[in-house]
Amino acid sequence: MDSEGVRRSMVERLRASGPLDARVLDAIAAVPRHLFVDAALVTQAYEDTSLPIGHGQTISKPSVVTRMIGVLMDGVTARAAGHLGKVLEVGTGCGYQAAVLCRLSRHVVSVERIKGLHDKARELVAPLRMDHLRLVYGDGMLGHPPNAPYDSIIAAACGSDVPEAWLEQLAVGGRLISPVLDAANKQRLVVVDRLEAGGFQRTEYEAVQFVPLKSGSI
Repeated sequence: MDSEGVRRSMVERLRASGPLDARVLDAIAAVPRHLFVDAALVTQAYEDTSLPIGHGQTISKPSVVTRMIGVLMDGVTARAAGHLGKVLEVGTGCGYQAAVLCRLSRHVVSVERIKGLHDKARELVAPLRMDHLRLVYGDGMLGHPPNAPYDSIIAAACGSDVPEAWLEQLAVGGRLISPVLDAANKQRLVVVDRLEAGGFQRTEYEAVQFVPLKSGSI
């Protein structure tokens, strides 16, 4: 598939939809999303829709990926550095978002609890030669302590709250974004900033729809 034209059209539609970070749009434009979806769905790769990737999981909408990473780019450390620094991604899935993150980060650690998806992501990202991406098979709710602290943390699954392990592994000045269930049991994006003065600041954003966050690895 010659994706450059349709990928560029997708990015222009995203750009027209509202104010989005130009650096994130450039990263979206550079990553061939069709390589991360099943062959039967390749014609839908550049539509703004989530698609099944097996094991009951999905690849997120491009607009959601752009939005979440854009919010991360507005964190204290990211604003100062001009990039996301060291990133923890919870929920590798097929590896698409990790590939986008790599274009905006110094180092990315991406954790996936489903072995079949972890293996699939390793295969799909290999041709892109992203040396600063590390894919980890394990329980994402525990984060990944060996590489902590992280300047940016992003989750692709919704839990009842932000796990304590993620907060502990977030660097001072860092920012975390994750879907979380609110008091009405609806999913909302939640941003947590680790303040330089100490403590955390939590902000709720718009409603979203993600797969459930689960513990353990399978």
